[in-house]
Amino acid sequence: MKKFSSLVVGTLLFFAAAPAGAQAPVAPPPPQTPYGPPISLEQAKTVMAGAETEARENHWNVVIAILDSGGNLVMLQRLDGAQFGSVEVAREKAYSAVAFRRPTKVFQDLVGQGGANLRLLRMTGATVLEGGIPIVADGKIIGGIGVSGAAGEQDAQVAQAGIEALK
Repeated sequence: MKKFSSLVVGTLLFFAAAPAGAQAPVAPPPPQTPYGPPISLEQAKTVMAGAETEARENHWNVVIAILDSGGNLVMLQRLDGAQFGSVEVAREKAYSAVAFRRPTKVFQDLVGQGGANLRLLRMTGATVLEGGIPIVADGKIIGGIGVSGAAGEQDAQVAQAGIEALK
């Protein structure tokens, strides 16, 4: 009888505690930058020129991709000597930056922490390589830039230079 009453008490405690845990408040998601109109061709040319200048000054043979706010390719440039494998990587970095409204470095850092963050490796459209950055104008995402071909930090430096050229 003692075992039976312990089992009953344990079961009651388990089911009494379950709803309390299920009702725990969930932190709200961080505010997200809204999407805006797509980047214009003239804006994309300005971003591309700034990024290309940075890459050439540093002698980095990279591919630069610029997408609009809908994830569509607006411009792509492969500098002389850049590996052709970087064409798709640069586009994917730009797409990830637009689709998830954040630099791809965020995903790279999270995966670097390991644990549950490794789930990001299976998230469709999310690139975990630094070098993709959303392009923001008037507080809205108008596109994204992705750079590939150098080290991640260098790719991001080229992308940021392109964005700075637009300001």
